[in-house]
Amino acid sequence: MLSRWPIRNKLLAGLGLLLVIVATLSGSGFYGFYAYRETVRRLSSRANELPLTTELSQAVGDLKASLYRLAPEKNRPSSAGPPEGEQPLTEFSRGLAQVQKSLHSYRTQLEADELYAPRADGIWNERRTMAQIDVVLTKLARDVEGVSTPLAAEDFAQLDADVQQLRKLAAVLPGFFHEDLRTLRDDVRGQYRTLIVLAWVTSILALLLFVLFVKLFYDWVFRPLRILVKGSRRVAAGQFSYRIQLDTRDEMSELAEAMNDMTARFRAIRDDLDEQVRERTNQVIRSEQLASVGFLAAGVAHEINNPLASIAMCAESLESRLGSLLPADHADQDVVRSYLKMIQTEAFRCKEITEKLLDFSRLCDTQHQPAELRELVQGVIDMVGHIGKYHGKQVVLLPGPAVMAQVNPQEIKQVVLNLVTNGLDSLEPGGLVQIELAQRAGLAELVITDNGCGMTSDVLAQIFQPFFTRRRNGQGTGLGLSITYRIVADHGGHIEASSAGPGLGSRFCVTLPLAANPSRKESRHQYQAA
Repeated sequence: MLSRWPIRNKLLAGLGLLLVIVATLSGSGFYGFYAYRETVRRLSSRANELPLTTELSQAVGDLKASLYRLAPEKNRPSSAGPPEGEQPLTEFSRGLAQVQKSLHSYRTQLEADELYAPRADGIWNERRTMAQIDVVLTKLARDVEGVSTPLAAEDFAQLDADVQQLRKLAAVLPGFFHEDLRTLRDDVRGQYRTLIVLAWVTSILALLLFVLFVKLFYDWVFRPLRILVKGSRRVAAGQFSYRIQLDTRDEMSELAEAMNDMTARFRAIRDDLDEQVRERTNQVIRSEQLASVGFLAAGVAHEINNPLASIAMCAESLESRLGSLLPADHADQDVVRSYLKMIQTEAFRCKEITEKLLDFSRLCDTQHQPAELRELVQGVIDMVGHIGKYHGKQVVLLPGPAVMAQVNPQEIKQVVLNLVTNGLDSLEPGGLVQIELAQRAGLAELVITDNGCGMTSDVLAQIFQPFFTRRRNGQGTGLGLSITYRIVADHGGHIEASSAGPGLGSRFCVTLPLAANPSRKESRHQYQAA
């Protein structure tokens, strides 16, 4: 399903995976950073509170020492004594103020640290203890007012009890500090384990997402590109039958299909061009052969015609004088007469051949005129129908509309006659020659089909060459189809022979332009120059 997405969506999906990977790693890093910062803040706040607790304890100790200086003689330690130049009661009041100042500094620091590193469990106990210390300090300040030195035993006992309670409360505060450190230690251990697990989880998740990204990139981009490049190289190497197969259903697949269509069209165009080149080459070779044969035939026909006429005339003269030269009852008279007849027959046959050679080599321009081709074809069929050797064989012109073309009627009749007689000669008795005449794509198309002996591929390759014949009776000069090819070419047309094989009949297709071919005279002059 995802493989059918457009490349734009696939790239956006890949970008989304990269963003998820970056966000996962960044989230893990930021979490560790903020956890570290919180730990440092808590340690910093406790470090700031530690001197204040010590200062508070020291101030309470000094207050107790100044209290002993106010004690009666019997309760005063030997080491205690009022400082010089200062009354004990003033010293005690100053010590009490110092305790209040230290407590205020500690409370201020506690409130300031609470803004950055709140401690929900320990702060309540510390605030409660501070409140109790405030009560004791207030009571001490009230009790010390109105007393005189030396203190009475009852006043000393009361003040000493208050100072002892104050000392106990001040001593509790470091305990909260140490308890908070133990809590911080446990929190740090928990955070450490959490960070380790989070680091492994995020690393594995990022690795899996990266592997998924690489796989998707390979399936969506790299593999199709590699297939396209490989297919393009194979096509460029000449393997035009190769087809690129992609199942991505995206722009890559469309590009592969376009390349396949382009390769198929190029192959078709190449094959068509190759076929046209072969056909044009064969036509050029055939035209050169016809030109060479025509040039040779003209000279041979003119040189042979006169000797043949002399031979025929001498044979005829000898035949007429045979009775006076040999007695009527001479045994060899009939033999001589038959030989003379044979000489005359073969001489006239040679004369017909030379006349065909002259027709083949005739290069004069002929006039083209509008002609109805169906009438010309029908006239040839009627003429062939009176030839005795073709009785028992059928020639059929399929019905159709009239076809007008600018042609030389006599030459076109000769073309039709050559093709029809060629087809009839290939038939067994009862065979059929079928003629179809139609107008297609601005051309007159004449198709002559028979169900005779057919032709092999070797015969088809040489069918229009001069003096090539495969008549069943062994007769023929092999010039009929060559003359036909030359006439069709002079008209600017094209003739093509085909056969499915021996015994499967033959088919000749002649196409002629409906209008006169302007290049006809030029082709004739080129033919003559050759």
